[in-house]
Amino acid sequence: MQVTSDMLTELIKAASDTIVEHDAEVTELDKTLGDGDHVINIRRGLGFLTEQSDEISQLDWADAWKKMGMTCMSKIGGASGSLIGTFFVAMGKDAVGKTIDPVTFAESFNAAVEAMKARGKSDAGEKTMLDTLIPVANYFNENCGKLEYPALLAGLKEVAIKGMESTKPMHSVRGRSSFLGERSVGHIDAGARSSQLMICAIADAIEAKL
Repeated sequence: MQVTSDMLTELIKAASDTIVEHDAEVTELDKTLGDGDHVINIRRGLGFLTEQSDEISQLDWADAWKKMGMTCMSKIGGASGSLIGTFFVAMGKDAVGKTIDPVTFAESFNAAVEAMKARGKSDAGEKTMLDTLIPVANYFNENCGKLEYPALLAGLKEVAIKGMESTKPMHSVRGRSSFLGERSVGHIDAGARSSQLMICAIADAIEAKL
């Protein structure tokens, strides 16, 4: 099976559906550590991507990711919009001129995570969405091009879940939650959870096509 950009309509829908399904849960996480608008912003962005999905799916990967990134930057509020927009724009820039296969996808995903780290001046272990995304990037670097899709996707979901769960015992050092000190311990980061949910939903959607 080859995953092509014309599948983006289905993949965006999968991400959107899972955020809607888990709206109350992620909102509660964000109210505990932040200002409670994370899901509102993510749903707004996914709504605009859904509206554009037919157009996006006609583009090649590089242009599709860049368009998704610019949409996220302009339509998603808060820090999430800037970071997620940066992620997709960086993926698109890295993918220019490449034939996207599992190995080059891993390269572009890693470039996107590095760009997000630089934009947010953050890294793993700081109780953010990067605690989901960095382990996923490492997993892709180690396994894309080596594992067949079923095994790759199964491992991907495990890594994303472990990354998300790793935020629970962490002290928050970024954003409003950093002012909570010890009180931030024992709660999963909303961005890490929403990132994991979307990654797993996209993996499930691809798996259903196998």
